[in-house]
Amino acid sequence: MSTLLAPQMVINSRMLYFVWVPADPDAAKAMVPEGLTPMDNGQVFMNQYVVDDENQTSGFGQYSLTYIGLDLEGAYAPDGETPGRWWTHYFNSSADMRAYASERGVPATPGETTIEIDGDTLVATTSSDGVPVIRTTAKVGPKSDIVARGQLKYITDIGGQLTSGLYPYVANLVDPWEVTALEFLEPSHSVYALRPADPLQVIGGFYSPNASFCYPGGEEPVG
Repeated sequence: MSTLLAPQMVINSRMLYFVWVPADPDAAKAMVPEGLTPMDNGQVFMNQYVVDDENQTSGFGQYSLTYIGLDLEGAYAPDGETPGRWWTHYFNSSADMRAYASERGVPATPGETTIEIDGDTLVATTSSDGVPVIRTTAKVGPKSDIVARGQLKYITDIGGQLTSGLYPYVANLVDPWEVTALEFLEPSHSVYALRPADPLQVIGGFYSPNASFCYPGGEEPVG
């Protein structure tokens, strides 16, 4: 049992978050359980982020995380526009945080994420058990006055009960930004089913050098 209690806060993480159309929508949609409806195009979301210092969290400590999954139809966040989301993979470097997330139905497994910026080129690499599985390359500009804020809805399965939680966030964004390449590096890994279509079709997203958020909150049974 995790000793961490909800809610928990994270500030000033370095975060790359975006959505794309997968190469095989049927394979992607097959990862969504009965009772939830993926988007027709099977669109996939991913958040690659790094928390560099324990003083940026209320209890999680320093960690890195990549989570990925599918957007859902008919399960929107409170803004009525942002789709609810189902996690398929959750690669987390912190054993304590993996325990915390697992108690809440998240498919947490060991993993590492790095974000490196050279000039205007960002490279984010996700590893699972020491094996690189995803690499994103993006062009990023300077931090702007643009602020993204709101609440995201994530749905998990806790003991057979689908449960939704609301996750508030505030993030200062860079402008411009563009994902130029998204590579899934290990065909034998289950996450490979979520690889992008060619050519890459990014639906939306952002890079923030200081994204802050809390989770979970507002949890309730689905349906």
